[in-house]
Amino acid sequence: MSSSSSCLPPSRGASSSSHGCCCHRLILASSSLPATRSRGSHLTVALRSSLLLPAGPHSTPRSRRVACRAADETEPEPVSNGDEEKKEVVEDASSPSVDSVVAEPNATAETDSSADNTKDESPNAEPLSISNTLRNISRLTSTAATDSDAKAQVEVVDVASGSPLPGMKQQLEEAVTIPKETVDILKDQVFGFDTFFVTSHEPYEGGILFKGNLRGVPAKSFEKITTRLENKFGDEFRVFLLINPEDEQPVAVVVPRQTVEPATGAVPEWAAASAFGLVTVLTLLLRNVPVLQDNLLSTFDNPELLKEGLSGALVTGLIVGVHEIGHILAAKDAGVKLSVPYFVPSWQIGSFGTITRIVNIVRNRGDLLKVAGAGPIAGYTLGFALLLLGFTLPPSDGLGIIVDSAVFHQSFLLGGLAKLILGDVLKEGTQLSINPLVLWAWAGLLINAINSIPAGELDGGRIAFAMWGRKVSSRLSSVTIGLLGLSSLFSDVAFYFVVLIFFLQRGPIAPLSEEITEPDNTYIGLGVAILFLGLLVCLPYPFLFDPSQVTDFDF
Repeated sequence: MSSSSSCLPPSRGASSSSHGCCCHRLILASSSLPATRSRGSHLTVALRSSLLLPAGPHSTPRSRRVACRAADETEPEPVSNGDEEKKEVVEDASSPSVDSVVAEPNATAETDSSADNTKDESPNAEPLSISNTLRNISRLTSTAATDSDAKAQVEVVDVASGSPLPGMKQQLEEAVTIPKETVDILKDQVFGFDTFFVTSHEPYEGGILFKGNLRGVPAKSFEKITTRLENKFGDEFRVFLLINPEDEQPVAVVVPRQTVEPATGAVPEWAAASAFGLVTVLTLLLRNVPVLQDNLLSTFDNPELLKEGLSGALVTGLIVGVHEIGHILAAKDAGVKLSVPYFVPSWQIGSFGTITRIVNIVRNRGDLLKVAGAGPIAGYTLGFALLLLGFTLPPSDGLGIIVDSAVFHQSFLLGGLAKLILGDVLKEGTQLSINPLVLWAWAGLLINAINSIPAGELDGGRIAFAMWGRKVSSRLSSVTIGLLGLSSLFSDVAFYFVVLIFFLQRGPIAPLSEEITEPDNTYIGLGVAILFLGLLVCLPYPFLFDPSQVTDFDF
């Protein structure tokens, strides 16, 4: 092996024996060490490459020997040559000396043994004491700890830029980053043992989701949390107290306020609402003029015929308008902001009512129930009163409108009132004259009832959500839409309305600030009554008006 002759220069004969030992052991190590190196060799190489110390004129054979071994350990190891060589290497490598590590300034890092021996023999080389080595190791350890602490201090929680909560639209163009310090303040200072004891937290789309145990009354605990959040961060964050659909346990979600700002459209709301309103006025007029319904193009030839439908359009429109006024008044009282109402035209009944968005965050389920239920209550009250007047008052022209008795089978409520008020006059297959106010009021009641269906973001869907929570109302909405889909096979009104719900009002309902507290029983009773009245209006009347008309069959 030629490396043994190049380990030391020939001029240093006095110490050639020791250097030869070093090189001899180096050769044995390079030929017998396994692929996995010992921990001591790693430490030697690391210290030798990182601690650059000035070299002195003297160096001991021991230091040269270790330096040769450490430098040559970076070379690939060939296959073992014998058991005796393995034993000798193990004996020599089992106790490496820390103070034998040297570093050379102003030299490139080379891995061959001849280069290391040349550097070790330089007149500037001097041994490294144990105390200096320990100080260097301590300095390296403290530097690594400092880097680790600095890295921990800048740790942040990356939050995806998707929709933060159901029904909310993301307003940010890039991901939100919440510092770890902020998360710790939220966990330790905003929440607490007296409100919501946090057990874990995780990124949740637009914010942070905190899991834990809710303490005390949910409404009061939420008020404390909200106050502390505002004191710590001002208007920067928004907190929600929700029910986790996975385990039905309370969770708290904190999101940056800008992620829950209402979305804005390209077209101003008032412009779009005005266009829909004009079309709805036209359909209300056409609905009350049968001649124009048969031939729509004749409207341009006989525009004066629209006057005939003016009275009916005013009555039906009045019921729809009172419905919206009820929403507006209740929303103002509850601190809820509503968008401009969009009137939805309908060829069959004149209008499907209005679509009114809630543009801010509702505080709790009680407020949502008040706002959602106020419209149907107002509309049902006026519609029911006008319906009773129509049955009791004679027509203004003395003739009224001629209808078939089958009309009253279209609604359970309408058929039941007709049978109660008209009595024996109402028989199957007969025609009778009634005040047109009956039909106009019934159209208004039908529009109220359609909007009271417990589906999506309709009034009925919001009422169901406020009374029974998100999970139950979501399932009820799916069932209702399915039943409407089946009904559309037999009714064109049901077909167009289920299409409207699916594309415009399917939901989900935007989250409330606090969704755990249930409304008062009084408001729950009103909500149930609204849903029940909607069924009475929409379901058909299944009984015969005159039981004596039943034919007896002989078997």
